Amino acid sequence: MAKLSVNINKVATIRNARGGNNPDILKVALDCERFGADGITVHPRPDERHIRYSDVYALRPQLSTEFNIEGYPSASFINLVLDVKPHQVTLVPDSPEQITSNAGWNTEVNQAFLSEVIATFKKEGIRTSIFVDADARMVEYAAATGCDRVELYTEPYATNYVIDRDKAIKPFCEAAKKARELGLGLNVGHDLSLENLRYLYETIPWIDEASIGHALICDALYLGLKTTIEQYKKCFS
Repeated sequence: MAKLSVNINKVATIRNARGGNNPDILKVALDCERFGADGITVHPRPDERHIRYSDVYALRPQLSTEFNIEGYPSASFINLVLDVKPHQVTLVPDSPEQITSNAGWNTEVNQAFLSEVIATFKKEGIRTSIFVDADARMVEYAAATGCDRVELYTEPYATNYVIDRDKAIKPFCEAAKKARELGLGLNVGHDLSLENLRYLYETIPWIDEASIGHALICDALYLGLKTTIEQYKKCFS
């Protein structure tokens, strides 16, 4: 069964809007675990507009489930990951000013760079994942870097799901099959929701992990955090 990793960036955005520590990021993360989440994801950005580096350091010793840190592998990010030693690091190609991730790596062009970064993390026993578009060719070049997994950028699937779900999922099936063929683990993330998650998993049942933040936190405003996490977990059953 796929694992659900809850991205808590949006919770940090609410906290930062007023200062102080309300909502309490650590408490929310621990509650997510208590309510059934299999992991916690954070994506600290250089301007710390949501998750801060200090949050990452505070979370690591308290979490009992899997900790996944996403980010662009700048020198400061690499140092953070090496200090904290999460279970998994997910490399994304975001520029500092991006509001959110909007594309995967060109793993062909960036193969040498990614290979060097991944080797650094793997020496420390940290599982590595590369954020890629649903493109079998990009998955192939990702595998050549030595990474353990790829994470498919699912925004195009989510956008087109309401139009034609079979057409929307086709490139993701092809990319997922290529990952399995090459022995890579498979993660998914971005714009996944209670509306589209079950069909994705039913069609690609070898997904290892789904990282979900924005939609899950929005649903929690209406359903409550516990019920929301339970509902997302049911999409994998």
